[in-house]
Amino acid sequence: MTHLRQTATDPILLAIVQKQLDHVSRQMGWVMTRTARSPIFSQSHDFSCFVGSRHGDVIAQADGIPIHTGGGGFAIRAVLRDFAGRIGEGDVFLLSDPYAAGGNHLPDWTIIRPVHVCGNLLAFACNRAHQSDIGGGAAGTYNAAATEIFHEGIRLPVLKLVEGGVVRDDLWRLLLLNTRCPDLMEGDLAAMLGSTRIGAERLAELLEKLAGDAATVLDAVLSHADRSMRSAVASLPDGEWEGQDGSDTDCFEEREVPVVVRMTKRGDTLRFDFTGSSPQIRGFKNSSLANTHSAVYMALSSFFDPAIPRNEGTYRCVEIVAPEGTVVNALPPAPMTMNTVYPAADIVHACWKTLAQAAPAQACAGWGKTGYGLSSGRDRRGRVFVMYHWGASPGAGAVEGRDGFGCMGQFTTLGGLSLPNVETSEAQFPVRILKQEFRTDAAGPGEYRGGPGVHYEAEILVPTEHSIRGEGTGRPSGFGVNGGGFGAVGSFETSEDGGHTWRRLPRYGVEQARPMRVRILSAGGGGWGDPARRSRDAVQRDIDDGIISPGYAQKTY
Repeated sequence: MTHLRQTATDPILLAIVQKQLDHVSRQMGWVMTRTARSPIFSQSHDFSCFVGSRHGDVIAQADGIPIHTGGGGFAIRAVLRDFAGRIGEGDVFLLSDPYAAGGNHLPDWTIIRPVHVCGNLLAFACNRAHQSDIGGGAAGTYNAAATEIFHEGIRLPVLKLVEGGVVRDDLWRLLLLNTRCPDLMEGDLAAMLGSTRIGAERLAELLEKLAGDAATVLDAVLSHADRSMRSAVASLPDGEWEGQDGSDTDCFEEREVPVVVRMTKRGDTLRFDFTGSSPQIRGFKNSSLANTHSAVYMALSSFFDPAIPRNEGTYRCVEIVAPEGTVVNALPPAPMTMNTVYPAADIVHACWKTLAQAAPAQACAGWGKTGYGLSSGRDRRGRVFVMYHWGASPGAGAVEGRDGFGCMGQFTTLGGLSLPNVETSEAQFPVRILKQEFRTDAAGPGEYRGGPGVHYEAEILVPTEHSIRGEGTGRPSGFGVNGGGFGAVGSFETSEDGGHTWRRLPRYGVEQARPMRVRILSAGGGGWGDPARRSRDAVQRDIDDGIISPGYAQKTY
């Protein structure tokens, strides 16, 4: 790769460099999966690795979960701001705070490792990972009773965790003191450091090949993505459209919490204005600015051609207006731990609804919203455990040409979160999984139907603290598009007498529970297109597979 100044706009070169950068982010992810101690990482991949430029732009985010990485530039730019002139070789930074450090929410800790080549800072290798526990008022990081951020766990501004290649022992001890799972955190932080070390080494190798043109080429990679996205945006008609989604609970009582967006398209630019959205709420479903940007970027990336590069240059043509003091840009001390799920999903849904009006053929039907929780306690050996009931994830929405996936994890992961298998959960936690099967008659009807969601039952064998997250158990949430129908609403119940009697749980809360059974019907995804256009073979296949009953098929199709 020589004489690159003359070829910095060569799309073939830029595509090759982008692919190599993406591969570096994936390599970091592979290291993390194989070395992390917590099941939330080694089994479920609730982390994301990305690469940043010297200016703080995300230039590769091929690994992990889109809601993590889309706003990663806010975190890198916080490092550049707080440690200007003090970013040395061998330094590594750690941060989490959504108000002071460009974080999404407090449980997502971000390791940011600078990459120097020939003494020059050229890039950053980053890993953002959702910690098993960070203290706060409830084990497992999700305190549904929180009314301010101080109830949610330790807040991390930008910290220099490693200085000149030496870990700061004082900070390390501070971090381990502020978790209920210090053994897990110690191993997980080491894995995060190791993954970014490998990423930094790979980046340095690539940038050394680019020699003195490395900075120019990285800038050109971002500009190429900008041109690609502008071309896609220009294909939409000019106009203004409004979309709305939201919630009907503030985590303590029923009330409307709308997320309203007006999308304006002019030429090759888009503007998303969230004026009119709900004021920030008492519960922990408020969004940081980084999280809101990440959600908008996720909506766009999943709507347009997947061949468009996914770096921060892609979104230079996008303006986001998020008024302060609202659920999409809350002011301190509003709590926010739930924000990477809600209102992130509400933001994506609202944006999808505007985009569907501009280009109906590309429309995405809504995913069912989540309705499950996490159980934490001590196993028979006295160790603290935190188990997420991810096996009860909702159904995905349909798109043209494809039915919605039956169960794909939380919506804002878009399949990046892996669902652990039953045997692994039973081996690692005091739990017995009794049922995990697709629901019948829950998929949103359409020419392409939504995902059906699942019927999940588990027996928790020890006393636990149970954190409840039942957004999808209120009203139908997986909306249909272009004539498609809603997916079914979910439900969430527990039983302490072996399943003879069941109690419906509140939408949000933290409860102390004896050994019990959990029964969850997750919400279904929305359908795409007129159900009358669905092929007879597809309907018959759904009947044979138990996705729909014969009576439902006759009534609906």
